[in-house]
Amino acid sequence: MTLTRKDFFKKACLSGACFCGFTSLAVHASNPSESTNAAEPDDKNHKFMQDWILTLLLNIDENASDEECRKIMKPCAMAHYNYLEMDKVLAPYVGDIEKFTRFISEKWDWKIDYNQESGVIIADENKSQCVCPMVNKEKGVRSSILCYCSEGFAEKMFSTVAGHSVTARVISSIHRGNERCKYEIALN
Repeated sequence: MTLTRKDFFKKACLSGACFCGFTSLAVHASNPSESTNAAEPDDKNHKFMQDWILTLLLNIDENASDEECRKIMKPCAMAHYNYLEMDKVLAPYVGDIEKFTRFISEKWDWKIDYNQESGVIIADENKSQCVCPMVNKEKGVRSSILCYCSEGFAEKMFSTVAGHSVTARVISSIHRGNERCKYEIALN
């Protein structure tokens, strides 16, 4: 079997065997209190990593189907979920979807439409800009495949609260030309 360049990068990055400095980003994310002594060069490294990630995203977007992009990007949500220690954040809401939706409405300013009969939540982030930390706002980077990562984050978050697997789907996205980012969460 011949391994294409695309397959190599996909497997290397997904397995953590990437040699471009991405690993140091992951290490720093897992222990943000540990910093290097050279803080200013970190800005240059950060820009390099953003550019590298942007190039990777654009190449994935151009060379993979929507379903392949979803399969690649959705699991990436776990890095952000773990970095934010979301299990701790969500602990008071596990088993109580209504309490959680009140929390994200009041504290995060999300607009929630919860149809208990159908078990479907429409969750509107209610922001006029993308809040994804991977987006380079200075360059105006708009990679719509990042929305699959957000989809994975919403899915993990609501699954944790519900206590069972749920399905999340982005139904509106700033990067896809909509005014706000919205998710459809199927609890059943």
